[in-house]
Amino acid sequence: MHEFKAGTAEPTAADYLILAVLTVGALGCVLGTFPFRSFDLDRFLVPKELVLHAAAGVAGVASLAGARRLNVTRADAALIAWVALSFVSAIFAINHFASIRAFTISFSSAVVFWSARRLAARGLGGVLAAWMATAVVVGALTALAQAYGFKMEFATLSRAPGGTFGNRNFMAHLAAAGIPLLIWRSLAARSRVSWAMSILGLSICAAAIVLSRTRAAWLALMLWGVIAFIAVWRGPSLLGGTVTASRVWSSVGAVLAGAALALALPNVLDWRSDNPYLDSVKSVVNYHEGSGAGRLKQYSNSARMAVAHPLLGVGPGNWPVVYPVFAPPDDPSISGPTGMTANPWPSSDWIAALAERGIGATIALVILMLAIAVAGWRARDGEPDEGRRLAALAGASVLGIALIEGGFDAVLLLAGPAMIVWTAVGALVPSGRVLREIDLAPGRRVLLLLCCGFVTGGAVVLSYGRIRAMSLYEVGTLASLERATRLDPGSYRIQLRTADSYLAIGKCKEAQRHAGAARDLFPHARAPKRLLAQCPAS
Repeated sequence: MHEFKAGTAEPTAADYLILAVLTVGALGCVLGTFPFRSFDLDRFLVPKELVLHAAAGVAGVASLAGARRLNVTRADAALIAWVALSFVSAIFAINHFASIRAFTISFSSAVVFWSARRLAARGLGGVLAAWMATAVVVGALTALAQAYGFKMEFATLSRAPGGTFGNRNFMAHLAAAGIPLLIWRSLAARSRVSWAMSILGLSICAAAIVLSRTRAAWLALMLWGVIAFIAVWRGPSLLGGTVTASRVWSSVGAVLAGAALALALPNVLDWRSDNPYLDSVKSVVNYHEGSGAGRLKQYSNSARMAVAHPLLGVGPGNWPVVYPVFAPPDDPSISGPTGMTANPWPSSDWIAALAERGIGATIALVILMLAIAVAGWRARDGEPDEGRRLAALAGASVLGIALIEGGFDAVLLLAGPAMIVWTAVGALVPSGRVLREIDLAPGRRVLLLLCCGFVTGGAVVLSYGRIRAMSLYEVGTLASLERATRLDPGSYRIQLRTADSYLAIGKCKEAQRHAGAARDLFPHARAPKRLLAQCPAS
C-alpha cells in the first residue's frame, strides 16, 4: 500500500529516515550473527530476525505517521489476505511460540515491502534497490573470505562457505536473487565508478554461488536466464541512454569471470568428492537418489499433512511439530534418535505455505506473486522509459529467482532473504492499478500504527529474549538455565537441558516441569518422554 503515485511527491524527512532504516536493516540482516555455538542455526537466524523486525517497525511507523490515504492494488489485497490468514492459522497452532516467530517474519516482510513502495512513489526506489544490491555483495564477500582461508570465529565450518549466514545454501540463495539487481545497476549506472562496482559485485556473487555448490541457486539462475532472455527478446528494446550493448556483454563477462576464477583459484573448502563442482552439475535435477529423493518423500508426506489440515494448515512454523505424524520410520527428514525433523522447516517455501497456512493463504500468496509478475511484464511493454522498464524487470526477476529457489529450499521463510527480496521488489516493480483508495482518518491511522508497532515491537522483544537466553545457556548453571527458560520459553533445547540438569541432582518436580514444557512444544519428540519416564509423577 502506498500513499502517492510515482513521481507525484517530493521526498520528506520521513522518507529519508525510511531509506536509512531499510538500508541499515538490509546490512544487518546480512552480517548479524553471534558466537553461541550451541545454537548453530539460531545464532545466525535470530539476530537477522531482530534486525528485520526493528527495521520494519521504524519504517512502518514512519510510513503511516503522515499518511492521509492508502491506495490498495491487487498485490496489496493479496498480501493483506496472506498476512491475515497466516495470523488466523497461528492462533490454532500447537506450538504457539513457533507460530508467532514465523508469523512475525511474514508480517515484517509485508511492512518493508509497503515501505519500499512508498519510497518508490517518492523517487527513491532506485537508491533503495542499489543498497539492497550492496548488501547482497557484502554477504557474498563473507562467504568468499571463508572459502579462501580468512579466519572467521563466528562462521560454521560444517556448512562452509556460508559466511555470516551460517549455511552455504542460505548465502547462495540470496546471492542468486541479487544477480538481477547487480545487472540492472551495471546497465543503468550513471558513472564509471558505479558501473565498475556493479561489475565487481557480479563477479563476487557469481564466484560465491559456484563455490557454494547450491543446486537450487544454480537451477534458479538457469531457469531465470531463459525466461529473462525471452522477456527481453520479445519486448521493446532496452538499449538506449546508459544501457548499451557493451554494458550487456560486460555484465555477462563479469558473471563468467567470477565463475571461472572460483573454479581456478585454490580454496580451503573440504569437499569429499574429487570433482565436487562437476558432481553438483550432474546432480542438479537428480531426484532418484540422495537429497533429491529425500525431498520428494518429504513433499509427499507434507502434502498428506496439507490434506489433513486444508483450511488453515498446522500453523506457521509448525511443520516440524506435526511432520513426524505423517513420516514413515525410514523418512530421511527425521533424525532417528530424536524422533524430530532434521530441519525446522520443509525443503520448500511453497510446501511450507500449503502445509502450515492452508489452501486459502497459499492461493493469496500465488495471487500476490502473479500480480507482481504481471506488473513487471506490463512495465516491459507499456513503460516508455527504458531505465524504468529495466528496473521493473530486475525487481520481478529478484522475486522470480527467490520463488524458484523456494521450490527446493527455505528462502523467504528466513529473515535475511525476506528483508532484501521484498524491499527490492517493492522498490522496483510498479504498483499496478489501484483497486481502492482508503482515506486514513485519525482513528484508522492510530489503529494501524498500534498494530504495526505492537507486532514488530513485540517481535523485537521476543528476538532479544532469545538472544539473551542463548547467552545464558552458554553459561550452563542451573540459575542461568532457569532464567533462560523464562526469557525464551519456546526453546525446546533450553527446556530439555534444564530438565536434564534438574534430574541430574534429583529434583524431579522441576525436571518434570521443564520436560513437560519441552514435550508440549514438540509432542512427538522422544527425549522429553524419556526424561519424564525417569522421573514419574508421585
